[in-house]
This record gives sequence, structure tokens and C-alpha cells, in this order.
Amino acid sequence: MVPARYFDGEAWRLRALARLMLLTAIMLLVPLARAEDRPPDISPMRFAVVRSNAPGCEPNCPEWISAEGSIEAGTPSLLKRTLKALKGRKLPLVVNSPGGNVEAALTLGRLIRKAGLDVAVGKTVFSGCQPDLKGCQDPDRKGSRYFGDVIDYGAMCNSACPLMFAGGARRLVGEWAFLGVHQITTTYVRTRLQYLTTYRIVGGKKKVLKTKIVGRKNTGSYKTYEMSKAVAKRLAAYLKEMGVEQGVLEAMKNTPASEIHQITLDDMLAMKLVTGPQTADLLTSASLCRLDRSAANCREIPGNKPGTGQTAEAKVTARPVEPQLMPPNGEMRFVVVRGSNPLCNPDCPEWISAEGAITPQTPSKLRQLLATLGDRQLPVVINSRGGDLLSALATGRLLHEKRLDTAVARTDFVGCDPTEWDCLAEDGAYAGLTTDVGVECDSACAIMLAGGVRRLVGSQTQLSLDLRGQKKMVEAYLDEMGIGPELVRVVAQRADERELDPDLMLKAGLTTARQSVDVLTGATICDARPRPGNCRVMSSSNTRAEAPAKL
Repeated sequence: MVPARYFDGEAWRLRALARLMLLTAIMLLVPLARAEDRPPDISPMRFAVVRSNAPGCEPNCPEWISAEGSIEAGTPSLLKRTLKALKGRKLPLVVNSPGGNVEAALTLGRLIRKAGLDVAVGKTVFSGCQPDLKGCQDPDRKGSRYFGDVIDYGAMCNSACPLMFAGGARRLVGEWAFLGVHQITTTYVRTRLQYLTTYRIVGGKKKVLKTKIVGRKNTGSYKTYEMSKAVAKRLAAYLKEMGVEQGVLEAMKNTPASEIHQITLDDMLAMKLVTGPQTADLLTSASLCRLDRSAANCREIPGNKPGTGQTAEAKVTARPVEPQLMPPNGEMRFVVVRGSNPLCNPDCPEWISAEGAITPQTPSKLRQLLATLGDRQLPVVINSRGGDLLSALATGRLLHEKRLDTAVARTDFVGCDPTEWDCLAEDGAYAGLTTDVGVECDSACAIMLAGGVRRLVGSQTQLSLDLRGQKKMVEAYLDEMGIGPELVRVVAQRADERELDPDLMLKAGLTTARQSVDVLTGATICDARPRPGNCRVMSSSNTRAEAPAKL
């Protein structure tokens, strides 16, 4: 009996719910697909709601979402947060990105499509507060923390970014923006995982109770530079979902990961990657809010003063916003000016003063101002030492497209200067006079001048031109402007002497007549018949305000 009880006891112990633990290690390969590895100087993408600082748009200005930086795994969450804060407002998204995480780009595209947002490739140039600056407060407490402008010069949407871009309801890429694709780079990370498994033995069989990871260690990685069939299938389905042709995918496959293939506008139209040949201005121009029916992204803030781009409250709670109107030694600014000579009242000439250095922002700033003028054609009076050549080409083409006259001269403001924060335009124009004595127009300035229909340079004005190694580009541009090759040939021969004399300018076709700016802005030109198109009769109240006593 005793042995029997002994064995019965042993059998009971074998049947007991014994808890045992087993430590195991498993190697995993974790793929991370990127269309481009983010350069170290490119920050992760951030989103900011921006209000236009275009002159004259307040109190009703367009707003947009600026998306700048590399697409990371957490980027979709940031966009969700931004859209939630807008509480249903549909603002266009202006993107400038080198690429990044493919999965995140697909998620972003679907978020954009679901929200019904338009997308454009462009750079947001901030005025005053910037997203990376600490201490910037929300001036109106309603989501317009930042003020700025949009340019397409130098903007890019590369690698994974076009996948995000494809989600837009309307999709726009300007002539100076860059949209490119290439092969996907997939990084496989070797990870050693340690598991702790708890189990029990029942009837001689092992039953697992729970398993948990107790250790994780990366043991190396490797990259592949070809798109797998699975990834290609997912991207093809996504592009079809967005209504974009498969040519985008083929362009990605056919371009090595070490290169970027820029897709031309014609190809983008054929691929249905863009919805039309428009630029970001279609979504952000100040003219959107001057129509009888404002665009959906316009917002009126009654407390805002025209031309300041900020509310009265902003002066107390925010860092001072840099004035949008810059002095002549800063970047070029455009303002409408009315002749203040008492001889012309109440019918005086008006013109656009263009003062300062030509920068990538210059074309869009001029385009915005012209949009506020409607069909009015005012001559452009330029005072500039030059600047960015490509921007001068774009600005000159805009002047040529709008068929505006140009002249080299300086505008001297009467009463107050537009750079002063409390200097406001009267009935849409500042008071001033023009002079061309001692004024210089160098290099890129001459390129901009060439866009005018009539191009006037007085005998007391100095004008110079430097081709800067861009002879063919400048020659093609001048041919567009109706200026023959003689000018380029003469400038190339006089490489050591950049200044051009009046006779040479006229002979080479850079100027259309040896006349001063007074032909366009003189006090008595409005008495001529036919009356020049840049003359305007002021109301009686404004006439009194501009009476000789003010001078």
C-alpha cells in the first residue's frame, strides 16, 4: 500500500499546474521604406497656418497651411492636429519638402484628399514671427500666428513628396518650382528580440500562458535601392485611388535612387499629377479676397489695419512684425504712388514704385500688387542696384505679360514714407514725386527693365549690365522681349566696362527712347489728349487733402 501511495503522490505531482519559464531570442528584419534619406540640415515637416502680408489686403486676407520639411513617421499626426484646430476651415496647403517616409506620405495624401484640400508647391516666406522662433504669440487669438508670402522660386517637392502632393483636390506646380521622383530606398534593420515565455505542463503537454519582450537590440542594417513588387503594387493602387496616371510610378522606377528626375509641366499634365498649369498664386493671392465673392480661405479680421498685416492686439502680445514695405537698400517692395505736384490736382498721374534689391520674392510681390489693381495699367518706376538674375527674368516676363511701361528713377515720398508703420495710403496711393538724377540700375535691374513696353532711361541715369555667365539665358529672354542680339554682343565685348551710355542703350534696343521718367509721371501729362491711362481724378475730399498747403 505504501508504494502505491508513493506512486500516487508522484503521479499527482506530475499532473500539477507547474509554471515554467523559457527565454528565447529571435532575429527580425524590419523594413523602413523611404524615397529619400533626410539630409542632416533638413528639419522634420511642420505645419503652420499663415496669413498673407500682401500690401492692401487687410482686413480681409487669404490664409494657407505652410508645410515645410522632411516627411517623417509622425508627420500625419501633426497634420491631423492642424486640421482639427481649424475646425472645418478648408485652407490650401503649400508644401516645400525633399521627401521622406513613403508610408507617411501615403497617409498624408489620403488625409488631404479626405479633407478636400488644394495643394501647391511653394515656399512660405515669413514676415516677423516664424515657426522656429520661440516666444511668438498668436496675435488675433484665432489661428493666424504667422504672416507671410508664397514664392515658387526654389521650392521643391521631391521623392516621397509627390505621393503626398497627389492627394490634393487641386494640384499646382509653378514654372520655378521643382517636382522630382526617384527609386525608393528601403532600409532593413536587423533586430534581436528576447522573449520571456511563461507556460505550464498539463498531462505532459506544454500550454503557453503568456509571452513578452524583455530585450531588443539592433544588430545591423542594409539597404535596397529597388522597389519591391509588393511596394509597387501598393503605390499603383494609391495613384489610381487619387486619379493620377501610372506614369509617375514608372518615372520612379526608372530613376536611380542617387538621382532626381524632374517631371516637366507637360508630363505632369499628361500624368494628371497636376490639375492645371497654374501657380501657387491661384490659392494665395490677395486678389482672392477682393472679388465679389471671397475665396473659402479668405478671413476678415475687422480690427486689422490695412497694410500692416497685424491687429492692434498684436502690438502688445507679439514680437514686432517686420514691415512688409522695405527701404531701397532692402528687398524690393512695390507701392502705388500718386503725383503730389499741386499743378496736377485733381487729375494726377499714378505709378508703381519698385525700390530695393531683386529677390526670389519679387515676382510674387509684384503679381500680388497687380492683382489688387484689376485692369489698371500703371507704369513701373524702378530704383535698384540689381539682385537675383532668375527673379529679374521672372519679374520682367510679368511686366511684359501685363504690357506695362518701365522707367529708371527714384520715388521721393511726400508727407510720410511707406516704411513707417503709421504711414497709410490715401485712397490706395501714397503721395510722391520722381527724379532720375544720379539713380543707378545695375545688372538684374536692367533685365527687369527690359520687360517694359516703353523703357525709359534719362540722360542723368546710370545703367549697367553684367551677363554673369548666363549669356544664352539672357539672350533668349531678350528675344522674348523683342530685343535683338545686338545688346548681348555689345555687353560681351565690353566685359570690363559694364556701364552703358544712352546712345548705346537706344541703339541696342534696351531703351525705346532717350526720355526721362517725366514722360510717365510728370505733373502735366494728364492734360494731354488722349489722356494717359495712369491718370486718375480724386474725389473732392481727397483733392483738399492733397492741396498745395500740404507741400
